[in-house]
Amino acid sequence: MVKVLIPSGALGLGYDRAALARGIAAKPDIIAIDGGSTDSGPHYLGTGTSKYSRNSTKAEWAELMEARAQAGVPLIIGTAGTCGADTAVDWLVEITREIAAERGESLKLAVLKSGQDIEALVHALGAGRITDLPAAPEISASVLRDCTNVVALAGAEQIQAALDTGADIVIAGRTTDTAILSALPLARGCHAGGVWHGAKIGECGALATTSPNSGTILIEFDETGFTMTPMGADARATPHTVSAHMLYENSDPYILYEPGGHLDVRGATYTALDDRTVRVEGSKWVVSDRYTVKLEGARQAGFQTVSLALVRDARYVEHINAWCADIVEKCAAKAQARVDGQFGIELRIIGQNATLGELDSQAVAGTELGVMGIVTAETEALSREVAKMLNPYLLHHPLTEQEEMPTFAFPFSPPEMPRGAIYEFCLNHVLELDDPMQAFRLSVEEIKP
Repeated sequence: MVKVLIPSGALGLGYDRAALARGIAAKPDIIAIDGGSTDSGPHYLGTGTSKYSRNSTKAEWAELMEARAQAGVPLIIGTAGTCGADTAVDWLVEITREIAAERGESLKLAVLKSGQDIEALVHALGAGRITDLPAAPEISASVLRDCTNVVALAGAEQIQAALDTGADIVIAGRTTDTAILSALPLARGCHAGGVWHGAKIGECGALATTSPNSGTILIEFDETGFTMTPMGADARATPHTVSAHMLYENSDPYILYEPGGHLDVRGATYTALDDRTVRVEGSKWVVSDRYTVKLEGARQAGFQTVSLALVRDARYVEHINAWCADIVEKCAAKAQARVDGQFGIELRIIGQNATLGELDSQAVAGTELGVMGIVTAETEALSREVAKMLNPYLLHHPLTEQEEMPTFAFPFSPPEMPRGAIYEFCLNHVLELDDPMQAFRLSVEEIKP
């Protein structure tokens, strides 16, 4: 049996300290936590930075390092620094060294990096070793060279290599969400289908319970399946909460693809052992004849400036779509005549389908709307120039030529807020490897006071 303790869904989200203490008292074999994902958009991969506060990250990581010392087991984090880029890994390594120095603690630290060499990827593309996933964008050597960062998602094999170093702490770059949870149970011979299934259920901590914010859960893996127990005082796992998590971020509720194979849960059974704990058996792991890792890449997509105007006049609220369309048409025409370069102008109506756009079929008009102007251009200077041309339209543009000029409100002065460089995801592909470690780099260091 292998016990894996998951403090929370991600480092930086926070967790219930009492729940973590109960988890440590249960004598886990490893403490594993995720560091991020692509959920927050391409900026973090594009820049190689974390979305979470450094102070919050350091405070929570310090607590987990203390928990590791109390339990005497390895502590591992995957997708470090939100995106798992090499610079984000270095950021967390630096924090780890700081904490160790402040405590006078000696540690063995293993660092697994998943950042990719662009020219090596160009060669792999030419050799036919990069293939597209469904709905993948077109890829070329030029697209790869445009990327500021490309990462490969490590699986269980790469994490096992890091754990085999005997490290106290493993800081890994981009990994699949399940890899850090599955590596040790697989290495110790637990049921492969149960391991991958339990890792999927546990990836977000207590999200698969009745109290998602409680954070900490314990999963026990063995030779036939797994058992999940929440550590929060009032949290419960039920067959419903556990089975439903296969739907989370997964296009197929029964199949989950990982490096080297896929999980099939069509034969899984979910049994409530009591009012808090669920036992799962019957899941299968199907080995693939190819070992592939998913690639994620981001590239710069221009520069952006944002403005916000508030519209309260009832007539303008009623006709807000026509007003916005007229502004975009007129401002774009003016800008095209007065500036050189490529740009785009978009107005999003806050309070009326701004989140989903045309996909929103339940937009309801209110008494006040916010109109967010977004100007995207090939240079920062051009983005700001066009945004300034948009300014008087948002402030004074009338619905028709034969009426008084309206005046609306800007909540800030100046209203133009430069966002700097923006990024876009540009890869949704897999890279075939002859050896699981081929695209990854593992190093070990001794941290001493």
